[in-house]
Amino acid sequence: MDVTTPLSLGDPLAAARQATAQMLHSRERTFSLPQPFYNDERLFQLDMQEIFSKEWLIAGMICEIPSKGNFLTLQVGANPVMVVRGAEGSVHAFHNVCRHRGSRLCTSDKGKVAKLVCPYHQWTYELDGRLLFAGSEMGAEFKLSDYHLKPVQCKVAGGYIFISLAENPPAIDDFLATLTHYMEPYDMENAKVAVQTTLVEKANWKLVIENNRECYHCNGSHPELLNTLLEWDDVTDPRATQAFKDQVAECTSRWDRDNIPYAHASFGLRNRIVRMPLLKGTVSMTMDGKPGSNKLMGRITDPDLGSMRILHLPHSWNHCMGDHLIVFTVWPLSAQETMVSTKWLVHKDAVEGVDYDVERLRQVWDATNMQDRQLAEENQRGINSVAYQPGPYSQTYEFGVINFLDWYSERMLNNLGATPAPYLRQVGG
Repeated sequence: MDVTTPLSLGDPLAAARQATAQMLHSRERTFSLPQPFYNDERLFQLDMQEIFSKEWLIAGMICEIPSKGNFLTLQVGANPVMVVRGAEGSVHAFHNVCRHRGSRLCTSDKGKVAKLVCPYHQWTYELDGRLLFAGSEMGAEFKLSDYHLKPVQCKVAGGYIFISLAENPPAIDDFLATLTHYMEPYDMENAKVAVQTTLVEKANWKLVIENNRECYHCNGSHPELLNTLLEWDDVTDPRATQAFKDQVAECTSRWDRDNIPYAHASFGLRNRIVRMPLLKGTVSMTMDGKPGSNKLMGRITDPDLGSMRILHLPHSWNHCMGDHLIVFTVWPLSAQETMVSTKWLVHKDAVEGVDYDVERLRQVWDATNMQDRQLAEENQRGINSVAYQPGPYSQTYEFGVINFLDWYSERMLNNLGATPAPYLRQVGG
């Protein structure tokens, strides 16, 4: 028996791989995807194998593991992963799997340890993954050096921790260098997570991302968000008004004075960074538009920095303001279930109850997240119907959704080893 292929069944998803490639080649680019992409469990498994196990993901923030021995854990599909701060500030990521009998090593979301000790049989690892102790019971021939933890690709930039389960993940260093530059004013080593929430939505992860990538629905669904948010990402947006363009010019003059990066930077369709003003007279995504934290981030002295928006496909969007940051990550759980994590970050010296109030900090995005949850779940219920067929996107209001699906299609076809779809040869990844 071939031990690498359970029961010698070959690839149980072989037919799904072929069908997926065919659907991506034949789909209409400016329409939503065929139904199986949103509700078929076999295609969900392909998403996990070919997207979430091969692309770069945001595991967390560097301030969540501030000193030696601090760790955080996460789950990528069936794969438990841990990220740990090692000696001299180094950051390591490993599969959270003991090399003895496969038990998880770290069983809590976060913590601090001197060594990584398996709770099952006390195999003990250094913070850099080296096996230090397995006990004399393993026999004289046993070599510790044969059983170090299995590493996960890991990079740190701008306060973000990126991981990839792939042996050879796609190039990302150009984006990370730009991210580091844009995040410099925030001094993320000296930040902290003020509060974090998780929300499980009964919808496919792509529907969650599609909903985020457009504000066509905002006027009818997000009154709290529109107290401060201006939906345009750039003055070149055909919907942008002259008043908005004048506001951008006034803001960028101040940002130049304070050496605050703001220019639109894109890296294919996967990554984008842009700083845009908030509604005139507001400086933060709070109900009244006033700062959510009285202690500003890093070296920032002017709270009116608008919102620096960071997109990282396949699963994250972010809003960075002068007083606090909001980091969203999306984690697929099944074909029709997705976890959305939201973290609000403030200066590490900001004092709860003095500099900020957690409920006030959360209020706008708690409401918006719940509204988006309902939208995504109703979208999923409709898509599950026999009546569903792909529908057209607005190329003006929903261009961000089209861009996301172009990126998804290109990466899925590439990772499946299939030829690019004709429409992607012009669009690119």
